[in-house]
Amino acid sequence: MRSLTDQKIAVIGLGYVGLPLAVEFSKHHQVVGFDVNRHRIDALREGHDATLEVADDELRAAETLAFTDDPAALKDCTVFIATVPTPIDRHKRPDLGMLLRASETIGSALKPGDVVIYESTVYPGVTEEECVPVLERVSGLRFNVDFFAGYSPERINPGDKLHRLPDIKKVTSGSTPEVAEAVDALYRQIITAGTHKASSIRVAEAAKAIENTQRDVNIALVNELSIIFNKMNIDTEAVLLAAGTKWNFLNFRPGLVGGHCIGVDPYYLTHMAQSIGYNPEIILAGRRLNDSMGTYAVSQLVKAMTKARIYIPGARVLVMGLAFKENCPDMRNSRVVDIVTELKQYGTNVDVYDPWISREDAFHEYGIQPIEEPVKGVYDAIVLAVSHREFAEMGAAALHAFGKDQHVVYDLKYVLPADASDLRL
Repeated sequence: MRSLTDQKIAVIGLGYVGLPLAVEFSKHHQVVGFDVNRHRIDALREGHDATLEVADDELRAAETLAFTDDPAALKDCTVFIATVPTPIDRHKRPDLGMLLRASETIGSALKPGDVVIYESTVYPGVTEEECVPVLERVSGLRFNVDFFAGYSPERINPGDKLHRLPDIKKVTSGSTPEVAEAVDALYRQIITAGTHKASSIRVAEAAKAIENTQRDVNIALVNELSIIFNKMNIDTEAVLLAAGTKWNFLNFRPGLVGGHCIGVDPYYLTHMAQSIGYNPEIILAGRRLNDSMGTYAVSQLVKAMTKARIYIPGARVLVMGLAFKENCPDMRNSRVVDIVTELKQYGTNVDVYDPWISREDAFHEYGIQPIEEPVKGVYDAIVLAVSHREFAEMGAAALHAFGKDQHVVYDLKYVLPADASDLRL
């Protein structure tokens, strides 16, 4: 097995995961960044990353990184890293379509001695049982004879400028012991936090699947506790602060669970479990509870508005935030959409404001047309759904100024002090 530390690398998929990876590897290698989205390629060639994960000056400085949407440009690469999304379909089943199409693209460029590494989140077995057969079929080559594979799950946290790619420990694996060592050495070039070489590709795949499942279940527990405490008129945040004084208490907060990781990855694990005859109970219960939090939040808001003698049909509600998390333009699987949809079913008029997102993308993805700026003094209710720093910096008085003389403020994210809102999750 040849060393990978001096090879030309192709990164397939240039989103939140692929672009930072391509930029980091370009500091040591010639890199080709490939994406099927021509608009994305054009923007990157002009030196701008719409996801904001890579700064413009850092992108322009990556002189050994070329961007393309032409599969022919991959022919002289010897290491291929697939970083495409792995979402779920409307039935909450894993959708491997993009991953398998990326495998076809790679297969068309594959040569003897090449290595294909997958970073996309999958359930155990996908790399060797789903992707490798595609690579063999398209290339005509034999797995572990002519070409090899590895798996190194992504751990990118969108919008997090403290924990960036080099600062997050990386799990690696390979289809043979020699390949595993070569893949690990490759990532050690760019990961200053170090690597962990898993014993097999399936172990690495399973590790990724449980990372976000564990978080999902823990958040579900805290969400359920918040429902209980709200019924008892106990402030959930005060309870969590008190419990958090114990050294081994896990610091989770209630909230909406969206995004392309925590709200999606558990379904990959449950799909695999069900395929082998086991029905996961705790994982699916946590998913159901977390998916219901938008409906629960709206029911709480409507009750509070009714008590304040605000007539619900025709009421104007300002929802602040549409991204799935704070300080990030990513709207994938945003559960704020559940709140907007539920409010509209009550007959309210909903304005959505989010300074981080693309208003065009919001309309295209969800049929929601966000406003440019909220108007003061016109809203019957204000929902702080995402804790963007801009919202926190406004302060309570400025946020309340958007409301009518009689209005309700629901702080889902503890942006305001406890006494500055009418409701908290």
